[in-house]
Amino acid sequence: MIGRITGLLIEKTPPTICVDVNGVGYDIEVPMTTLYDLPEVGAKVTLFTHLAIREDAHVLYGFLKPEERTTFRSLIKVSGIGARTALAILSGLSTTDLAQAIEQQDATLLVKVPGIGAKTAARLLLELKGKLSNSTLPQSHTQQSSKSDILNALVALGYSEKEANNATKNLASDVSVADGIRLALQNLTK
Repeated sequence: MIGRITGLLIEKTPPTICVDVNGVGYDIEVPMTTLYDLPEVGAKVTLFTHLAIREDAHVLYGFLKPEERTTFRSLIKVSGIGARTALAILSGLSTTDLAQAIEQQDATLLVKVPGIGAKTAARLLLELKGKLSNSTLPQSHTQQSSKSDILNALVALGYSEKEANNATKNLASDVSVADGIRLALQNLTK
């Protein structure tokens, strides 16, 4: 298995790039997000790779970040999702956005990706639930998610959005959802 490649970027032909490693050029398929972040042709580049061996070809897929490769590997394990579709998903969504959509079971972001319909999005949500690591979510995102959950709970209890926002504006950023709801309710009864 080829896990990582370091060499000179010698060609960009979306979605494929070519990296020269000691005189050997490796064609590597990359998502568009990786392609946009690559340095100029002629610069040194390091990619985390996944080698897919098929009956008719050996295909190398490359990613700038290890969490992108991990997400790619999770995607191709879903029935009906091949490498091309996984690349399309990673081209249309960041790993953070994908993890958030899976965590919140929200198909709206997924169906915006070309080639992903409602049935495929539902399958992705079902099969990846709990499998995409929260490590792909930055800490500030999980804090925003907690605050969002607290706000949604207060609105569900019958408070207006303005009241809910006022009750949660002074909460600590690392408060848990349960504690946040309790403290916000205390703020509302003052």
